[in-house]
Amino acid sequence: MDTALVIGGTRFVGRHLVEQLREHDYDVTIFNRGNHDNPFADAADVDRVEGDRTNDSALELAAERVDPDAVFDCVAYKPREVRAATEIFADVDAYVYVSSGDAYASEELPKREGETALRPCTAEQATDDSGDTYGNRKAEGDRAIAAAADRGVNAYSVRPCIVYGPYDYTERLDYWIDRVANYDRVVVPGDGDNVWHRAYAPDVASALRIVAEEGTPGEAYNVGDRRAVTIDEMVELIADALSTDVEVVHAGDRELAAADLSAEDFVLYREYPHLLDTAKLADLGWESTPLDEAMARTVEEHLDSDRDGAEWDPGREAERRVLGVLDTL
Repeated sequence: MDTALVIGGTRFVGRHLVEQLREHDYDVTIFNRGNHDNPFADAADVDRVEGDRTNDSALELAAERVDPDAVFDCVAYKPREVRAATEIFADVDAYVYVSSGDAYASEELPKREGETALRPCTAEQATDDSGDTYGNRKAEGDRAIAAAADRGVNAYSVRPCIVYGPYDYTERLDYWIDRVANYDRVVVPGDGDNVWHRAYAPDVASALRIVAEEGTPGEAYNVGDRRAVTIDEMVELIADALSTDVEVVHAGDRELAAADLSAEDFVLYREYPHLLDTAKLADLGWESTPLDEAMARTVEEHLDSDRDGAEWDPGREAERRVLGVLDTL
């Protein structure tokens, strides 16, 4: 495969994917509405086609203009969009859909492709735009991929868990980096052993490319760090990347309630562990970046950005009240 069309391609996972494809000598075209700055505007080897991916006619024009070998769909959020794309790109060598680990319905450890049940998706959920139905819609997109493969389409699904890394506009990890960078005591809910599997964005990008090149049509592939870490270990990795020390202070429900907080007020906390099995992807030759290296790059880019994760901040004053309660125990 020599030519790739990336639907999306300028913000987070798509941006890393374009960089990955360029590194592997693909001729890349991005397709988007142009609502965000294009980091590849001055790159001679990256073309751009403007259009709305929810408009089938616009996708058809992009297909005709680019005639790609591989298509990577980073912004398909509704099942109808996946079904339309697998029709429009039915003849490509690979159509790769970015799904989500949230597509899984069962709380199993670990979650495995083809074994762990997917979320159901009603007709109402399929057209909803709220976060509450995100996993349902992604799961239905996965079923659309399997159906397309049954028709002979080279369609694949990649299911990342929580993605982190440079250019992360969600700012979830930025909250924790900002805390560790600015305070010597950081409140962590629970006992610190919470596990919410994460995936380094450049590794998600390499997974998308490798699945397109080596995967089996109709199959889904989980992607996440090959070594999952607890929330305490995540904070320690951040501190090491910042060359600083931090005291992690664990707070239970009673201490948090003293400041009108709950554990769920802290981003990247999840009561029940979330862990994806990545062996199937690794069997294709995929490898993940060592965690210390991934975090060092993430922290370096964070420090050069203006992101601070403020939208996830439970409030430092509230944290001080929690710390005060804990200090009296």
